[in-house]
This record gives sequence, structure tokens and C-alpha cells, in this order.
Amino acid sequence: MAVSASQAGFARPLWQRFSRLITSLLSLLVTLIGLLAFTFMLSHLSPVDPVQQIAGDHASEATYTQVRHDLGLDQPVLVQFWRYISHLAQGNLGLSHLTNQPVSADLMRTFPATIELATCAMIFAAVFGIALALLAAWKPGSVIDNVARFISLLGYSVPVFWLGLLGLLLFYAVLHWSAGPGQLDDIWIYTLEPKTGFVLIDSWLSGDPEMFRNAIAHLWLPVVILGLLAMAGITRLLRAALLEESSKEYVILARAKGASRTRILLRHIFPNVLGTLITVIALSYATLLEGSVLTETVFAWPGVGRYMTNALFSSDTPAILGSTLLIGSCFILLNALADALTWLTDPRTR
Repeated sequence: MAVSASQAGFARPLWQRFSRLITSLLSLLVTLIGLLAFTFMLSHLSPVDPVQQIAGDHASEATYTQVRHDLGLDQPVLVQFWRYISHLAQGNLGLSHLTNQPVSADLMRTFPATIELATCAMIFAAVFGIALALLAAWKPGSVIDNVARFISLLGYSVPVFWLGLLGLLLFYAVLHWSAGPGQLDDIWIYTLEPKTGFVLIDSWLSGDPEMFRNAIAHLWLPVVILGLLAMAGITRLLRAALLEESSKEYVILARAKGASRTRILLRHIFPNVLGTLITVIALSYATLLEGSVLTETVFAWPGVGRYMTNALFSSDTPAILGSTLLIGSCFILLNALADALTWLTDPRTR
């Protein structure tokens, strides 16, 4: 039976969408395998000998050989890589030499603190960054536009650890507006029952309003310091995208028809840069997850960044590789999520 032109036209886009989905999934899989290969290569190129860390400096040759055999380091590289992937599939990231606990358990304990800090910082950055970019694009060359460009330059140029130290000096030591480093004061930290791993949620569920206010007092300063980094990127890129879109013909036509500047910006221009905004927010969030190392160190925040810093100072290879693999996987998955959301919200990418 002959296929009509309309049916052929419907089948072609459907096949193209399916082909695009398969290509995206394969690309994601290849990227994840590349990340696994990279972390595996790091473990072999590391100057730290894992056998010597376990056996000790004064171990005999027989003990050293036995430990090397137990770790599987006497096998071919491909066999070691397959064993590495098999252990990862079972959630086995090795044993931390610093805490003497499984790395997976350490990451499950510390990662919620990093997510909490990065998510709050991302909300702060998205709200103020989008608002500032819209105001800057609404009237280019104005005072607000200059302020937006100054904040973008400040966020990109000033080191986050310096801002953190300056913030602690001003808001904690001088003005006493912040509760200082850590997630809670000592009076609360040992009485809080960890239910979700997120201090804000757990302190709210505890029913103690003083504990909840103390958690906010500890959280707001590192959130603002870390959020300025993402806010600078969002403001700069969104402002550039809005100004570029303002020169398009449909905007000129809308102005000729008498549409107001606010209506053109919100109803015509902003929806067309939504795909760019989604990509910027997703990548900024991934950057906050991996870039929270210095902020967590300055504010004594018990997250993955501080855990990785301690692991680096103690040459704890399993903890370093596990943290790298976790943050790298988050970056890849957030990038893939941004591509999917852009494809759903912007018909021009289909």
C-alpha cells in the first residue's frame, strides 16, 4: 500500500527525533566511560603507592607482594580497568586511608552539604542574575547596565577564597551578622538528628526555631560568596544574549507597532533566549558543585570540597578519585539535562 506524503512527513521527524535521542545517549555513555578511564589513569599515574600506604614503609618484600596481589595490581591493565568498573557498579569506591571508612559512605555523608550550599547559591545567583540582566537589557548604557557589568567583572576577577575571608572578617568578626564557619553552633551540632543530611531541612524538622535560625545564620554568607561567582556568569551571558536578540527584525517590527519596551523584552525576547539561560544555569550549577572546594575550606563547611582538600593533603588516593568521579559525573549529567531542556523549550534546536 502506498504511503501518503503526510504520513511520510510525520515519520521522518519521528525518526529524526529517535535518532537524535540515540545519539545523545551514546554521547553521554562515551563521555562517562571517558571519565572512568580518566580516573583510572589518575590512579596509576599518581606518585603515591597504594600498596605502600596499606602495607607500611617497613613492610617485607613478601608482604608487599601479597598486598599488591590482593589489590589486583599484578594483573594486566585491561583486567584492572574491568575490575575497577565492576567495583564502581557495586558502589565500591575503595577504602579511605584518612577516615578508614568506605569512600562511598564518606561521599554520602558529605555530598548533601555540598548540594545544599550549591543549590542555595544557585537560587540566589539565578534570581538576582536574571533580574539584573533584564534590567541591564531593558535600558542599555544606563546606571543599572554599568552596575551589571561591574558585578560581572567583580565575580570573574576576585578570588572566591579572598571574598570569603573578607566576608568573615566583616560580617562575622566586626558586624556579627553571620554565625561564622560551620553549619551550626556547637550547642546545636551534636543535638541535631540527621534525617535527610540537609541541615536546613533537618533543623526545620526538629521543631526548634532557634536551631533553624542558627542554620540560616551559618548558611547565608557562604551562599552569597559562592553565588556571586555564578551570578556574574549568568548576568554577563544573559545580558549579551538579550542585547543580541534585541537587534533582530521581529523586535524592530514590534517596536514599529507600538509595543512597550517591557512587553517586547518579556514577551518576545526573553522566551527566545530561554535555551541559552537553561544552559548557563546548568553549567553554573555544575561549576558551583566542583568549585565549592575553596568556599567549603574557608567556611569549614563539611562537604565534598573540604573532604577532597583533606584527602589531597593526606595523599588519600581512593578519596580523591571517588570525589573526582562524583563531581565529574554530576557535571556530565547536568550538561546532558541542559541539552534535553533546551531541546524541549526551543523549537529551533529540534
